[in-house]
Amino acid sequence: MSKETRQSITGLAMVLPSFAILLIVVIIPIIQSFIMSLSNGSGGYDLSRYMYLFTDKGMQSNIVFTLRVTAITCVAVILVSYTLAIYMRFNQGPIVNLIRKTYMIPLFIPGVIATYGLINLLGNHGWLARMLEVAGITLPRIIFDEKGIIIANLWFNIPFTTMLLSSALSGIPSSIIESAKDVGVGKLTLFTRFIFPLSYKTFLVALTFVFMGVIGSFTAPYLIGANSPQMLGVSMQQVFSVFQEREQAAAIAFFSFLLCSVLGAFYIRSMAEEEKAKI
Repeated sequence: MSKETRQSITGLAMVLPSFAILLIVVIIPIIQSFIMSLSNGSGGYDLSRYMYLFTDKGMQSNIVFTLRVTAITCVAVILVSYTLAIYMRFNQGPIVNLIRKTYMIPLFIPGVIATYGLINLLGNHGWLARMLEVAGITLPRIIFDEKGIIIANLWFNIPFTTMLLSSALSGIPSSIIESAKDVGVGKLTLFTRFIFPLSYKTFLVALTFVFMGVIGSFTAPYLIGANSPQMLGVSMQQVFSVFQEREQAAAIAFFSFLLCSVLGAFYIRSMAEEEKAKI
């Protein structure tokens, strides 16, 4: 057996365990969910479950609500995370050191605990409401609707996104930034022409993680979301457990997978084009 053949077999053997896990945990369940979602309850297969998603007013509201919350959260997370990452990259001092030591803390707090913490803080009878009541101020409704879900998702996603972007910005040579400043480049131009293009790949990775995490979230929307409209994850759970409609729940799950696949395909295409440009 030649050396090249042995290397090929070794490489294949190293890849097979990962592929087997991917096949068992992801690919096969997706195929099973899709087949189940095509069942019409009469022994046949059709697209009636998917037609329901786009014709039922309640499901239409859930889809629009999910996409709106996801879009707002993605924009807010990216803006805040980029701001923090840039501030930590190009500044020094005690405030920067404090941010660096504390911004990762939310990652180590379980989602259920964090959600109940938000309820105790921002609820109608929470800490903030009681403190403002002393001053005669009534706290407006913050949670148990769209705003509460967005706030919770900001808490969950900003630390990890900031960590990714900080890592990308640390790889930008300081000489590039200093040279741009020397020729009079403004802050906005510096970001759009230098910082953002040089961190674009990491930006796509961060955006993909946030999008998929929010669109498939369940804990926060279930605990502090409104009864209607609902995020798709909560809607799927109710359809499955309350109404016992497994086929319809499978259709919602597969539709959510398709939504995530759109951004995933865009990310893969962008990375492929970038690699092709390097050749």
